[in-house]
Amino acid sequence: MTGWESGMDTRDAELKKELNATLQARRELGEEYESALVDSFLEKVDQRIDGAVERRVRRQLAEQQMATARGARSPRPTDTWSERFGFAIVSLVLAIPLSAIGGGVAGRSGLLFTWAGIVGVNLFQALRGNPDLFAGRRRERARREDREKSSAWEE
Repeated sequence: MTGWESGMDTRDAELKKELNATLQARRELGEEYESALVDSFLEKVDQRIDGAVERRVRRQLAEQQMATARGARSPRPTDTWSERFGFAIVSLVLAIPLSAIGGGVAGRSGLLFTWAGIVGVNLFQALRGNPDLFAGRRRERARREDREKSSAWEE
């Protein structure tokens, strides 16, 4: 049992003791004090919950501050070249039976629909791994146009 779990058991035991004391007080005082006793018990439970939430928030804040202080870098991309290559190979291998099924069931439209799906899945995979895939071309074209404008301006 970890220290955290034993701490939870201690808090649970304290809460159980409080509940038993509240029930005992209700038996002794009668039903007319029931709502006051329940309110008192719920207030104690509320305080415990607030304390637990506050501790968690403080811990998460401290972890974020530590990560910032250490200069945490974003994790490396999970897709490696071999994973992308493997995805492309699997996609092409599966394209053969999918094309046969799509073409056999719905003719040319089925074949076109199947290949549109295959291209869509591969495009999604490519964009997921490299979100700037098409943005890079736009930037390069803009740079080229800027160079052309500046060279025309210098002449």
